[in-house]
Amino acid sequence: MSSRPGAAWPLVAVFTAGYLASYLLPTVVGRLSAHLGLSPAQAGLVGSALLLSSAGAGFALAGRVERFGARTPARAGLVLAAVGYGCAALTGSVPLVVLGVTVGGFGSGTATAVAASGIAARRDPHRTSSLGLLTVSATAGVLYLTIPHLGGGHRLPFAAIALVALLVWPATARLDGVRTAEETSSPVTGRLPHRRSGLVLAGGMLIWSMAQNALWGVSSRIGLDQAGLSEVTVGAVFAAALGAGLLGVTGAGLLGARLGRAVPIGLGTVVIAASIVLSSSARDLGSFATGEIMWNTVYPVVLSYLIGLAASLDVRGRWAVLAGSASSVGVACGPLLGSVLSEEAGYPAMGLILGAATLLVAAPVTAVALHTGGRPLVPGSVRRRGGAPAALLAATTGGGLSGAVPKLGSPEQAVTELRIRRRRLVRSAIRTAGPDGGSGQSNAYASTSDR
Repeated sequence: MSSRPGAAWPLVAVFTAGYLASYLLPTVVGRLSAHLGLSPAQAGLVGSALLLSSAGAGFALAGRVERFGARTPARAGLVLAAVGYGCAALTGSVPLVVLGVTVGGFGSGTATAVAASGIAARRDPHRTSSLGLLTVSATAGVLYLTIPHLGGGHRLPFAAIALVALLVWPATARLDGVRTAEETSSPVTGRLPHRRSGLVLAGGMLIWSMAQNALWGVSSRIGLDQAGLSEVTVGAVFAAALGAGLLGVTGAGLLGARLGRAVPIGLGTVVIAASIVLSSSARDLGSFATGEIMWNTVYPVVLSYLIGLAASLDVRGRWAVLAGSASSVGVACGPLLGSVLSEEAGYPAMGLILGAATLLVAAPVTAVALHTGGRPLVPGSVRRRGGAPAALLAATTGGGLSGAVPKLGSPEQAVTELRIRRRRLVRSAIRTAGPDGGSGQSNAYASTSDR
């Protein structure tokens, strides 16, 4: 393993191959229902089988990617994806399609787990995840523009996912160099850090993703049945919406951490909830397109910050994989939930229920972002909560405490302020002074207490 971080594009490529199936879920579910004689609920079950298999792969690989190396599991995942989706594209038998979808979903989840672990090890995980979402959105947008014009029933979407997995294969040759110097040089304990925050985030992402994909799984049916649009028009709306998502992710990548993570996650989730209600109640092209475009613009932005937040909780990527797998469970349950709600209550009532669930989950997830999303330590912005600045400490010691000052880009650490009388602190500094001039650390704290 190289001690230098490798290029981001292999991770972005594998991320794209792993995420593409969930992005194409509306056309997959819609075509299974239209061309294989399945009811909407049955087609939603097939989509759920795909995504549950993907989530299972993520849970199985959490914390184990570094043991096998990134290249081997990534290649195994891409092979399973190509074989599984390829078989589903070549058969018209429902049991064989379900089997192929399950195998392909496990491959997609494996590829996603490798990408998530690598993204967490990057110096800027948010930027890398934004690039991944940008690429998968662009790929899905191109497919939404072309698939409706080519026909092919349920075969074409599966064939497209399998083809992308094969095209990404050469990128796996560069995956073993993606670790950072910190990961390869310093030991990491086996205990998961930030356990409470990680569990809250994983649970929140499960519900959040379930609500999003409940709508996404039936969006095609809303456009066709309720808004009265053609498949070509619905495909064009989806392509435009994913194009708007590209702009949103690009903006999120440029914005970075300037506003922290709490503001984009909290405010973005509120906008998403409103978009869900608007899209699900659409009865014409204008309202349907507005809801879908607004939703798809903000959804990947919030998702990129959620992925970056999960990655920041553990440099080994365990929370990134676990939270991503929990999100995949929500994604898996989404199509079935959306199909059942739409059949029992109708599309507008489904939108109200999903919008309310999205708003409810916004508070705990935003609280996690506030609690764990401290600014990185960079030159000119080194600070401590409730204590003396580390920059002042470094300056007053003349660099003698280099080990006490965090590395560039390290996450901020909380410091508890201890109230000690000034006279005792000065005496302690004098008493611990050595023959060569004393302890720089004690004198540094004594000098800062005078300020």
